Amino acid sequence: MTAPSEAVLRDACQALASADPYLKRAYVKVDLPNWRTRPATYQSLAQIVVYQLISTKAADAIWGRILARHSELHAYDVLADKQDELLACGLSRPKLGHLNAIAEAVESGVLDLALLGRAPIEDARKALLSVRGIGPWTADTFLMTALGHLDAFPHGDVGLMEAYKRLSGAEDRLTSKAFSSLAETWQPYRAVAAHLLYDWLHSVRD
Repeated sequence: MTAPSEAVLRDACQALASADPYLKRAYVKVDLPNWRTRPATYQSLAQIVVYQLISTKAADAIWGRILARHSELHAYDVLADKQDELLACGLSRPKLGHLNAIAEAVESGVLDLALLGRAPIEDARKALLSVRGIGPWTADTFLMTALGHLDAFPHGDVGLMEAYKRLSGAEDRLTSKAFSSLAETWQPYRAVAAHLLYDWLHSVRD
């Protein structure tokens, strides 16, 4: 998946800056955000699952061990591999179960990743969520980074909530529900808002 064009990103950022003073602050700081892309493959879905709810350092180590076994990870690789050896990479049993369930859906054709790229965002999201192991955050992250939907938004993303808290000068983060409600005002460019927030947070951390 390629990133949106500079012209599309510029129009989106200007619309977001007009809609939200804190996103305007992020836009002034980082200018056009770096769009995170990944191919629309089983490997991309698996990586999102591995990285969910653990530290980046721990996820990097686990993912590195998996790729040491399979330089390109396909659904059939996971299903054919020795499960105990995949667990030895650092995967928890629930996460390995999720990887297997997603692999089975891909191999059986229940989840057609090529078709998702041509489907409207709501249809693609529904198809992803119908598969065991794919929750809302995983689905929305895949829609945003692998399928390039400008209005996909990873609800409940702690990094995004932390970035907005700092931008706004608030003492506490918004709740996930309140943050999702706020993000509704950023339509139809919620994915662009997410990338602005990611880049702004990285810039102040650096």
